[in-house]
Amino acid sequence: MGDSDCIQLLAWALPQIGLRSGSFRRVKRQVFRRIRARIRELGLHDAPAYAEYLKREPGEWAELEAMCGITISRFYRDAAVFDCLAQQVLPALARRLAPGEPLRVWSAGCASGEEPYTIALIWELHIAASHPDRVLQVLGTDRNPQLLVRAANARYRHSSLRELPPNWIARSFSQDGDAWCLDPSLRGGVTFECQDLRRELPAGRFDMILCRNLAFSYFELEEQRKVLRALVERLNPGGHLAVGLREQLPDDAAGLQRLAECDLIYERTGTVLVAP
Repeated sequence: MGDSDCIQLLAWALPQIGLRSGSFRRVKRQVFRRIRARIRELGLHDAPAYAEYLKREPGEWAELEAMCGITISRFYRDAAVFDCLAQQVLPALARRLAPGEPLRVWSAGCASGEEPYTIALIWELHIAASHPDRVLQVLGTDRNPQLLVRAANARYRHSSLRELPPNWIARSFSQDGDAWCLDPSLRGGVTFECQDLRRELPAGRFDMILCRNLAFSYFELEEQRKVLRALVERLNPGGHLAVGLREQLPDDAAGLQRLAECDLIYERTGTVLVAP
């Protein structure tokens, strides 16, 4: 089954589950490989046969959606974003807190945990000493329970650490064979929950939300608007939202202002959110 068959299949199928088929171009090999394997597993011949199977078997749509999950993740991915968080955003948020008050961060679509643990590393190595009476709480959510098991184990290949400064690795990881294990002292403030961003959201409000390379890359526009409303509603006034390197928010977003220091980070500035 050729790439063109997979492209036609996704162009037909993905809009029906709220995903943008065109956004999968950069990761198409990963997705196409899964689809071909699934078609073989079902004993089908080609993409049109799989499309007919989807029509007959409603439960298969969940399988297709799972096959389209993108699992690319690294520590400190897109360094300019994390540099701004470390130097500007997190210190400012910490200064606003009362002693003992937790700084709550949510990493939506956290995959294997590299993003929430990066926040924990920044806090421990750059901020905690200046704010010893502040507490960091990081929640990572993802729809894939297997990825969350890996996140909880905090064992990584060295390639996942390649964007971290060498002294951070030396201070924060120990090597166990081919795996690099995050020090348990850095995991205490990080928790994980299995959630699908489009169907359920964590309780409470947050001082910072990272929603990168997920909703604003792969969701259809109406799904993006719905997710954005929910994200901003969960931001405390003055809270921050970080998005991915090639992402843009829907044009009708309101109540958010880009930071001058990094145009991938927004601050919640008002109560008006996204136009219905």
